[in-house]
Amino acid sequence: MGAVTTFPFTGDITDLATFAASRPSLPEAEIAGRRQYRTIWISDVHLGTRGCNAEMLIDFLDHVDSEKMYLVGDIFDGWQLKKKFYWPASHNDIVWRIMKRAKRGTRIVYIPGNHDEMFRQFTGLDFGGVKIKRQAIHTTVDGRRLLVLHGDEFDAITLSHRWLAHAGDFAYHAMMTLNRWVNLYRRALKLPYWSLSKYAKHKVKNAVEFISNFEEIVAHEAKSRGVDGVIAGHIHTADHRMIDGIAYYNDGDWVEGCTALVEHFDGRMEILHWADEIARRPAETGERVAAAA
Repeated sequence: MGAVTTFPFTGDITDLATFAASRPSLPEAEIAGRRQYRTIWISDVHLGTRGCNAEMLIDFLDHVDSEKMYLVGDIFDGWQLKKKFYWPASHNDIVWRIMKRAKRGTRIVYIPGNHDEMFRQFTGLDFGGVKIKRQAIHTTVDGRRLLVLHGDEFDAITLSHRWLAHAGDFAYHAMMTLNRWVNLYRRALKLPYWSLSKYAKHKVKNAVEFISNFEEIVAHEAKSRGVDGVIAGHIHTADHRMIDGIAYYNDGDWVEGCTALVEHFDGRMEILHWADEIARRPAETGERVAAAA
């Protein structure tokens, strides 16, 4: 599953529409009693990088289903793909699973972020059941209106100092390389997945302050638009809290935390920590993920 394969896009976004007709290297698992949700939000997958936790995301996609799915930016990492091409078969398998959902009737909204900004030029178009939007308003089953956006538009570093953002991106990927080696060692000791970079972020004062400021700015923007809440990605930190009367949600990422935000059919919102979900399974059910990671 780790073999490098063909990148699914030849420069034409319409490749998305036909991708579901291809075959995945790892067939979709037949899971009895797949979890059903009204809506799922995922972001910051960073396909095209070694940091992408592809096997865990494949496991997630094979275990859950929904009426609607939001891809909240940085699904692909154009920054890294421009520097060095990396596209294993598992990354193809993720694209295939998403497009297969669209073909089966799941309504999919793709909101490109700063790392996959090349898709922003196609805002308003629909390809194979995937609608590309700059931002969206989601109405929950109980009538709450939630603004959905990636969030990089509120990151001063990304907006004003692009060179610094790229320098930070380089340091981040160096950290993720170390993170992979740490988890290879932990796996040899039969220990569960653990995110070194996530731990470091919570210990570094400046990172904590940046996250807090980001959350407050995004919530303020949502309040100015008269909505009940906001859902973002970008900062790789899953969270849910009330900020000045606004429900702030962040669906996290599939590099460090491996999290998704879901809406239940009664309107209840929940953050799923998928590494924890796998760790709670009987040992034999997690073998495929452990072997592939």
